[in-house]
Amino acid sequence: MNEALFLDLLKQTLWMTALIASPMLLTGLLVGTFVSLIQTVTQLQEQTLTFVPKLLISGVVLAVTAPWMLQQLTDHGRQMFALMIELAKSSGNA
Repeated sequence: MNEALFLDLLKQTLWMTALIASPMLLTGLLVGTFVSLIQTVTQLQEQTLTFVPKLLISGVVLAVTAPWMLQQLTDHGRQMFALMIELAKSSGNA
């Protein structure tokens, strides 16, 4: 396996990781910002008030996006295994 192919596979894997994590991370960011804004306006500084909404909304987002995440991971895994088979065939013929 040459370095260019390895770097391309690494880039694809890191991009897939960012793509899969983005719904949860963005939701947590938006909910945390909104709750912090509400806390600042009301001057209510309770730490559990930021945790509980993030937990609930993240659970809902996970339930909604889980099929899509699973499909993306499955497709990526299939591509990686197909590429491994092709690399094994090409290195066996050389």
